[in-house]
Amino acid sequence: MPGNSQRRNAGSRGRSTAVGSGGKGRRTLRGKGPTPKAEDRPYHKAYKAKQEAQRRGAGRPAKPAARTGRPGAGAEWVAGRNPVLEALQAGIPVKTAYVAEGAERDDRLRDILKITADRGLPMLQVTRAELDRHTGGAVHQGVALQLPEFAYAHPDDLLATALDQGPSALVVALDQVTDPRNLGAVVRSAAAFGATGVLIPERRAAGMTAAAWKTSAGAAARIPIARATNLNRSLKAFADAGFTLAGLDGEADTDIAELPGASEPLVLVVGSEGEGLSRLARQTCDVLVSIPAPGVESLNAGVAAGIALYEISRQRA
Repeated sequence: MPGNSQRRNAGSRGRSTAVGSGGKGRRTLRGKGPTPKAEDRPYHKAYKAKQEAQRRGAGRPAKPAARTGRPGAGAEWVAGRNPVLEALQAGIPVKTAYVAEGAERDDRLRDILKITADRGLPMLQVTRAELDRHTGGAVHQGVALQLPEFAYAHPDDLLATALDQGPSALVVALDQVTDPRNLGAVVRSAAAFGATGVLIPERRAAGMTAAAWKTSAGAAARIPIARATNLNRSLKAFADAGFTLAGLDGEADTDIAELPGASEPLVLVVGSEGEGLSRLARQTCDVLVSIPAPGVESLNAGVAAGIALYEISRQRA
């Protein structure tokens, strides 16, 4: 075309003579990766809604890890009008009380409201949906209690306290007792007969739940309860410190009334409800003693511990 003879590459019919870009355009060929979710883009309304929801929920109690479907189930919640009223009357420690909006008033609920007011307990009014979520689907009947986390003592601290007591030191150790009511009964008996404290294992054993608190009749607030990661290791620590380890065994030949070393520092080891003492716990004990009970095949763990503690206190007196 006239006038275009001096145009660059005009003689090549528009084709470039350049071999390549030398990698100068490589960055422009890279992808930007997957598109972020709407809730992760700061300029998107979904992101703002997510931040607002997190801000509103920051102060709410955590959702229970498992759904039990039973009133009062779990270590942190008591649900249902009768369980809540009984827990309050027993003096169980309470972190927060909850009542559902529009809950039908009856004598039980009025008593619950009166006790919480008299004790100065915080009472929150929430929707039924929120109460369902907090209690893990339990039948709460419009009212529930959140319990504080129980403060267990360390086994080493319990040992130090027992050593300070000298010959009168008495510790009750529970070997895989899984019924919280038995735990509560043992704690109550231990406090009644002057025991230094109670030692329980961390796994495969009952903890201080609402049921244990109720059965202890408040004794759990007056006596230290230590939780051991390894019960047998803790028992050996007591043995090394000079304590006699006496295990309750229904088939033992030695009568509890003839317990050797009853007036010395002592650890009474009580086995589980069904199998009794485990093999390791039995081997760790210095002596095995039994409670004569010809009328029954075996005794409940809580009952057996109470009888043994009474007999030990009688011998010491």
